[in-house]
Amino acid sequence: MIRGLRGILVGKQPGFVLIDVQGVTFQVFTSQTTLDDLGSLGEVVSLWTHLRVREDELALYGFATEQELVLFEHLLTIGGVGPKAALSILSLGTPDFIADLIAREAVDQLSRAPGVGRKTASRIILELRGKLPAFVPSERGPSVPIDHDVVDALMALGYSAAEAREAASHLDPEAASTTEERVVAALRWLARLH
Repeated sequence: MIRGLRGILVGKQPGFVLIDVQGVTFQVFTSQTTLDDLGSLGEVVSLWTHLRVREDELALYGFATEQELVLFEHLLTIGGVGPKAALSILSLGTPDFIADLIAREAVDQLSRAPGVGRKTASRIILELRGKLPAFVPSERGPSVPIDHDVVDALMALGYSAAEAREAASHLDPEAASTTEERVVAALRWLARLH
């Protein structure tokens, strides 16, 4: 079993990376969350990995944190959730964010992951709620709690989960008292990026 890789990042595409480990290049499928965390081409990177062996498939999945790997493996235990759907869910955010969605029974947010419908999202919640290990909030996450109402509103407006979380993490909790004011402030912050 290959449980980890450390090598030079030589390729980066949506859904996978290429890592050169002493002359052997591995294609490693990964989530958008991990892709966002990896450095630039030519840098040395380390990934926690899961090797999937099937009769007609040999695939390597990699993650920036052990927590993301653990969540990926928990998701694979759910009927109807394969690696592609699991990566799609992991692309919504950090493991602590996804664990929070499951704890809050946020079916709508989980079902926004491509390839994951409401039925599958409900099954994930039913089978994993209360069974996941306690994930420590990510170091890359904000130091203030994320306003889930703002994230939900921004995602309803068409922003990705990553964009919505990033905007919500930059809000001054004392600057706006209502959810509407916080959403407007988040939209202003997002407008400055474009």
